[in-house]
Amino acid sequence: MGTFSLIARLVGRDLRYRPGPAVLLVLAITAATATLTLGLVLHGVTNQPYLQTRAATRGPDVVGQLGGQGRGASGTPAAIRTRTEAQVRALTHAPGVAAYSGPYPVASASVRFRGISAPVELEGRSQAPAAVDQPRLTAGRWVRPGGIVFERTFAEALGVGVGDRVTLDGRVFRVAGIAVTAADLPYPNLCYSTGGGCVFDAPYSGQAPLATSVGFAWITEPDARSLASPRAPLYYFLNLKLKDPAAAPAFVSRFGSAYLIPWQAIQTGDGLLVQDEQSVLSPGAWLTGLLAIACVTVLAGGRMAERTRRVGLLKAVGGSPEIIAVVLLAENLVLAVFAAAAGLAIGWLVAPLAASPGAALVGTPGAAALTPSVVGLVVAVALAVALIATLVPAVRGARISTVSALAEAARQPRRRAGLIALSARLPVPLLFGLRLVARRPRRAVLSLASVTVTATGLVAVLAFHTTADLTAAGPSRGLVDPVISRDEQMLMVLTVVLLALSALSAICAAWATVLDTARVSALARALGASPGQVTAGIAAAQVLPAVPGVLLGIPLGIGLFDVAAQGAGVVVPPVSWLAGAALGTLAVLAVLAALPARVGAARPVSPVLRADSS
Repeated sequence: MGTFSLIARLVGRDLRYRPGPAVLLVLAITAATATLTLGLVLHGVTNQPYLQTRAATRGPDVVGQLGGQGRGASGTPAAIRTRTEAQVRALTHAPGVAAYSGPYPVASASVRFRGISAPVELEGRSQAPAAVDQPRLTAGRWVRPGGIVFERTFAEALGVGVGDRVTLDGRVFRVAGIAVTAADLPYPNLCYSTGGGCVFDAPYSGQAPLATSVGFAWITEPDARSLASPRAPLYYFLNLKLKDPAAAPAFVSRFGSAYLIPWQAIQTGDGLLVQDEQSVLSPGAWLTGLLAIACVTVLAGGRMAERTRRVGLLKAVGGSPEIIAVVLLAENLVLAVFAAAAGLAIGWLVAPLAASPGAALVGTPGAAALTPSVVGLVVAVALAVALIATLVPAVRGARISTVSALAEAARQPRRRAGLIALSARLPVPLLFGLRLVARRPRRAVLSLASVTVTATGLVAVLAFHTTADLTAAGPSRGLVDPVISRDEQMLMVLTVVLLALSALSAICAAWATVLDTARVSALARALGASPGQVTAGIAAAQVLPAVPGVLLGIPLGIGLFDVAAQGAGVVVPPVSWLAGAALGTLAVLAVLAALPARVGAARPVSPVLRADSS
């Protein structure tokens, strides 16, 4: 029999006769690769909806914000008009311009509806349709005197519908319609011109969460002019259609203007909602990957402990250390390939649910693309997780001596007089748990790492919700922020995945402890320990290393959210929230560890001791 055939038969036999650990390993890696796939395939899915919306609304190629440096024009009304007229003449007569609409006056006001107030930019439009940039109605009718048409994302955030009455700086207007546009960005990410690009309003900031999140709407030109004031003078929008739309960035660069925005910048900004999902999924993929490594390492270590005698037998009949290591590695690498395929399929199937461009666009997202680079990266990550998690147990299995493998001896803790005197005063479960931790220090380190990753993720989620609550209590209190709502959906999915992986890791670690301490547990019971004390001791062996992991996860979670928020400001969760999360994590871990421990403690003592002596 050739070496390859021997390895294949040994791997196949292990998978056939021990399917439980194999399934758990596949589940752990699948969770990480599915999260990674979802984050990768979302790239660019909003381009198609924007282009469809752009075609439906006769979208402009360049948008000019005239009369000042973008929104918030300064100066007297006469000076702003003079400056605007000069800018309009220069732009509309520039080479490459095929058509234009405007300039349209834009007023700033405060809209109020059912006790909710928010700042809003109001573009004055004619009742006749425009040749360039005619917003697409999704409900109701176009502007009319005393009527207002809301941009759809802002209408949903405010909760208004056609026929409702709102006030603009105290004046009553009726909602005539709801529309979408390709000439500006949806709430809360209005676009401010800045050298041919956009500065997008953040959904929250450290000090004034929603102070700059502004809505957008359309009213008639006379209504817009009547809302102007010396404190908030009018500025103007000019929409340009070029002979070559692809030349919009070059057109803006040629003018060197800080008040022109090419349509490509608006397209990028319209993808912010999905990009924000990716910013949530990216650290989530790292966390699930780390948890998967810890989980797979525990599984590999447990299976190694379970098969130590088999390793000794293989060596006794002539198996080389290299074959032993390759067998252990090959088994998990094969499972990793299956897990990568499952993760790719799940991520690809779930992507359409997360790829919705929101209410701002009328098109449908393109199908998620599994490009060769995405497939290669996901498979490489799955193999890396399996390799990192299995390498140490495989090397240990290859290096262990035949006699030690047949004896299946665990690490003997050092016996010191001070420790013995201290342990004599401890309760039996705690003493038993500490002894198990000392016998398997690597498993304790893995449990600590697993709990640290889980606590980091939970604290990051708490920091997000704390910041979101501050946002909800800001100047625009009561508005539904679509960015935060989408983030909450993604975080809910990631939280479930993290908790499931953490629970899987805890159960696997406890079960591995039950298997390789069967004789120790039987001896403890033979010497007078009750099954409940043994169960509590095994649970304590999982909880004790988790305590520093929970404490370490608190600053790491806050730091993770700070990095994900890109310096937008982090609000530390209340101490009660952090304490509840820490104690809750430890309590759940203890319960999960007690389940397999209880099963192991229920085994009769005599058969275990007889099997060991034989």
